[in-house]
Amino acid sequence: MRSGAQDRSEGSRPGEAGVGAPGRAVRGHRGPVPLGFAVVGAILLLPRPAAAHLVTTGLGPYYDGIGHLLVTPQDMLPLLGLALLGGLAGPQAARHILFGVPTAWFLGGLVGLAWSTEITLPVVVSLTVLAVGGLLAADRRLGPGAVAGIGIGVALLHGFLNGTAMSASALGLRALAGITCTAFVLLALTAALGVAFREGWTRIAIRVAGSWMVATGLFMLGWAIR
Repeated sequence: MRSGAQDRSEGSRPGEAGVGAPGRAVRGHRGPVPLGFAVVGAILLLPRPAAAHLVTTGLGPYYDGIGHLLVTPQDMLPLLGLALLGGLAGPQAARHILFGVPTAWFLGGLVGLAWSTEITLPVVVSLTVLAVGGLLAADRRLGPGAVAGIGIGVALLHGFLNGTAMSASALGLRALAGITCTAFVLLALTAALGVAFREGWTRIAIRVAGSWMVATGLFMLGWAIR
């Protein structure tokens, strides 16, 4: 038989964490790991320059313009809605949207750059989201000319508002160019999707997306006039 002393000696071998071994230090992470977390947290909490309604990427005005468009639903929703509207109306209408909307967006932005203060017009912007979403949800059979006219009108308005924002933030023409190029890419991809999905149940899915755009526009309108 093994003695109790031998059992106690085997239960307290070096490197094993014994429950009944008071005074022994439990192994764990020490040293630079907590310090590293503290340094990373301090860096994340450092203050950065703030820009109202704009995204500062740190990569220059062009990329700031790209970031501004991608995170601004007031611009993204009508832009994507116009692309889908053109796609549902057929390839010719989609081409009109693809080239007409970015051009009008850029021209409106050039006019907006002449302003020294930012103009927002939240109620009007909400109405454009409602209008484009409503046309999608209603599935109105519009001709290429009508689709192009609606797209150019919306693009001129939003481009002008973007131009005033770029001017107020001293980002200027390069940021506007970033917005316009990104709009072209998004329009090309989304309009192609609309053309491909304009028949059958996928057309209904696009109409449902239009109804969600209407709901979002109503929320934006209520927030604007609160």
